[in-house]
Amino acid sequence: MSIDTASFLDSIDKSGFSIEPHSRIVPKPWGRELLLTADSEPYTMKIIEINQGARLSLQAHDQKTETWTVLKGRAGVMIEDETGKLQEIELTYGVGYTTKLGQRHRLYGITDCAIVEASTPELGTTLRLEDDYARPDETEAMRKEPNRGYSA
Repeated sequence: MSIDTASFLDSIDKSGFSIEPHSRIVPKPWGRELLLTADSEPYTMKIIEINQGARLSLQAHDQKTETWTVLKGRAGVMIEDETGKLQEIELTYGVGYTTKLGQRHRLYGITDCAIVEASTPELGTTLRLEDDYARPDETEAMRKEPNRGYSA
């Protein structure tokens, strides 16, 4: 079954279309995030910039999955395997690494680095199991507060 392209395109409500670019910088104690998608999108895309030697929290998400690849520099991830043990992996440029709901993980910078992250929306709670900066778990309500960043 094929679609009638002209009819389909004519039927689309174009009032939500935009050609305006979007980006927002979110400072973090370990570097920063460049958020490339608006909060209203059904997905999130960001560039995570991590300073050499810095680590994000050891965390798990209750409603979010993530996929990363290295854009520049060298980065690693400590990630839970199928037996429940944490494994350390150096991320390879051009290869995707995915974390599932509840899977413990922690990104870190071997050198100053940038990682592209595509994920489900910033929903639910980021459970911070260990954090070098003594930050609490992050909730959706916290993300809506002015001047608050996203999880990591």
